[in-house]
Amino acid sequence: MTVFLYILGIALFAVGLLVSIAWHELGHLSTAKLFGIRVPQYMVGFGPTLWSRHKGETEYGIKAIPMGGYIRMIGMFPPGGDGRIEARSTSPFRGMIEDARAAAYEELQPGDEKRLFYTRKPWKRVIVMFAGPFMNLVLAVALFLGVAMTFGFATQTTEVAGVQKCIIPQSAQRDTCASGDAVSPAHAAGLKAGDRIVAFNGEPVDDWDTLSARIRDTIGPATVTVERDGSRVTLTPTLASNSVHAKDADGEVIPGKFVDAGYLGFAARTEILPLTFGESVDRMGDMIEDSAHAVVALPSKIPDLWNATFGDGERKADSPVGIVGAARISGEVMNLDMPTQNVIATFLLVLATFNLSLFLFNMLPLLPLDGGHIAGALWESVRRKAARLLRRPDPGPFDVAKLMPVAYVVAGLFICFTLLVLLADIVNPVRIS
Repeated sequence: MTVFLYILGIALFAVGLLVSIAWHELGHLSTAKLFGIRVPQYMVGFGPTLWSRHKGETEYGIKAIPMGGYIRMIGMFPPGGDGRIEARSTSPFRGMIEDARAAAYEELQPGDEKRLFYTRKPWKRVIVMFAGPFMNLVLAVALFLGVAMTFGFATQTTEVAGVQKCIIPQSAQRDTCASGDAVSPAHAAGLKAGDRIVAFNGEPVDDWDTLSARIRDTIGPATVTVERDGSRVTLTPTLASNSVHAKDADGEVIPGKFVDAGYLGFAARTEILPLTFGESVDRMGDMIEDSAHAVVALPSKIPDLWNATFGDGERKADSPVGIVGAARISGEVMNLDMPTQNVIATFLLVLATFNLSLFLFNMLPLLPLDGGHIAGALWESVRRKAARLLRRPDPGPFDVAKLMPVAYVVAGLFICFTLLVLLADIVNPVRIS
């Protein structure tokens, strides 16, 4: 592994991380200013400030630890029931609420009374809080579609890469013929490497998924038309029944599950092919769905992650990866033995996946995440509309500050999980091949 390329990959990921964070916070900033909310600070990173500059009423800056970012908006929480923000309590939970409320007003200036976040209509607050994660989604989609439509993905084609000489059940976990194995239909019919299948049973086929489905549905005599050396040749194999990998509704192989289906006996050639816009959108939809399932499944990954960190457990390929792990993967990507355009495409996909994860994670309806503030604004809207329908007094703004004890618990759990992932990324990292 070339050290220079490895360090370059980590450095490029760090730059991509900073851009992603800045882009996220820009969504919050632009919409907050659009709705007249005063924003004293726009910061990328946490910890000591490395650089900052005031422009107008906002301080823009970069901090030392690139683990996130934030903007500070005036009046994130409404005043207490007595209209004051300085009331104190001996209750630790009440103290959390009052500290959060006080922090929201600590930079209050004359004239800010009409520029407070909580005074904006719920739909405006939803837009402000959603705008940050949405910017990550936009960046993820742009990167993914750019790679898919210009570079493409490894795609199985209808060209024959090789012919299996005998029928071997895919559940047998072997790739060499044994005595007693029947000759494969493809070999018996004379199919050759380099042939491109253009029709099956007289019906044209131009993609692997269609051809594979038709082969699986056929047992017995069939016709296969191939292009060979510039001319078309029709073969007449007799397809056999064989134990093959099961596939899901999207045509993806289900690991460890097998079914009996029609079998021809050849390997399809894989090529990197650009996708159309429609195909790219479909693939992006699958990626979002898979990522959403992965976020929901995070708690179930903790035992394996713990065993991989502190025991002798295997670090699985679908194990959660943090910033350190993603940086290491980026360094490994730069050292992959493949053309430069492949390396660039793979790196951009890593960055796209990271931004998609930021979007999905921030949309969880939990404080202190953006989704928690969105949930609070939506709940306020619901109860105010309910009060109008029932002709009851306006309940006023929903006091999100009352949920700060929950927010601290969530933040504590998130910190523990982050530290566990960090240790796993150091002692037992996920590696790419």
